[in-house]
Amino acid sequence: MIKKAKKGDKEALLQLVMSEQSDYYKLAYVYMKNKDDALDALQDMIIILFENISKLKNEDSFYSWSKTILVNSCKNKLRNKNKIISLDDIEESVDEVYLGTEERIVLEKHLSELSEIHQEVIRLRYYLDLDYESISEILKIPLGTVKSRLNIGLKKLKESLGGEIYE
Repeated sequence: MIKKAKKGDKEALLQLVMSEQSDYYKLAYVYMKNKDDALDALQDMIIILFENISKLKNEDSFYSWSKTILVNSCKNKLRNKNKIISLDDIEESVDEVYLGTEERIVLEKHLSELSEIHQEVIRLRYYLDLDYESISEILKIPLGTVKSRLNIGLKKLKESLGGEIYE
């Protein structure tokens, strides 16, 4: 499929994206916080993929490459809207986080007080259940940086919550 897509086959590219549509949507939703913006970011990603797939050197890295493009599309859309990445307006949970409404509000309030880079890795790790390597590939940062940001973010979150952290 990837070879066909690299040769300009739009249907092959769409099949590649549709085979992982749930993962793409969840990733976009974590950033965009609503269905319409997440779908807009996905549409932008597909256009960018179509325009640039011929530049993909390692076919095995298609999904990490496409997810990086999606994250960048989300960040660009957020920048253009002058929004910050936070969880304040989430109406539905991405991965059905099992917290009561009151606990979720408290957690989101404290999470939104962290820096953007710490919020980002915490969301990718705990809302999308991505492993460190995947986060590293998507954000284009070293594995050690992912671990460091996650460790610092969780430590600050724990301090903000008064030493109690929700699991």
